[in-house]
Amino acid sequence: MAIEVRLDLMLVKRKMRLNDLAEKVGISVTNLSLLKTGKVKGIRFSTLEAICRVLECQPGDILEYVPDYI
Repeated sequence: MAIEVRLDLMLVKRKMRLNDLAEKVGISVTNLSLLKTGKVKGIRFSTLEAICRVLECQPGDILEYVPDYI
């Protein structure tokens, strides 16, 4: 997949656990875990916005485009 999720890196930088983020964002730990591991096909902008608000970051801090040909 060309889009990589860097949520784990932001969690480490913010010294936050996945459970805490899930609670503050208002989504299940299971769904957040699937997002973190890149096993989802998409994310709602409202969810991305909430994650960025809680982690005080930009969407580009969480999502990165990596071409398949590399």
